Amino acid sequence: MDTRTDQEARDTVAELLKGIRVAMLATRGEAGTFHARPMATAQATFDGDLWFFTDIHSPKVDEIDRDPQVLLTFADESSQVYVSVSGRAEVVRDTAKAKELWSEAARVWFPKGPDDPSLGLVRVTVDVAEYWDSPSSAMVMAYGYVKAVTTGRRPDPGENATVRF
Repeated sequence: MDTRTDQEARDTVAELLKGIRVAMLATRGEAGTFHARPMATAQATFDGDLWFFTDIHSPKVDEIDRDPQVLLTFADESSQVYVSVSGRAEVVRDTAKAKELWSEAARVWFPKGPDDPSLGLVRVTVDVAEYWDSPSSAMVMAYGYVKAVTTGRRPDPGENATVRF
């Protein structure tokens, strides 16, 4: 599989991420083991950086400070879209940016709003993304099953690409 660097490939990643609000963010813990947790994306459109709200007292803040390389995985099973993103994370304290990204859904975690003193942002600058965009309709899946059973060959898995940012 080739790695793409063209704008069309980057736009595809942005389009696929648009419909997926929650990612699993994996960081390295103190002992070098991975630690993953669900994180809701804070922005509506992807421009090469991904933003997340976080509590500045969260263990992930220390993990990011120790090792900024992170992995994010996004999955939308209903549409058979999967995206894996690796990049460099940093914790940002920026009230103006927090207000720009703020949505009332975040108030569940930060009751004092975007001015909450425990509110921080995690910015992930994407280095590489890989995506799988598979056929998703029940009819296509049924056809794939029948093809596999009758011919012994796998169906077309859909589009898969690695994109360097």
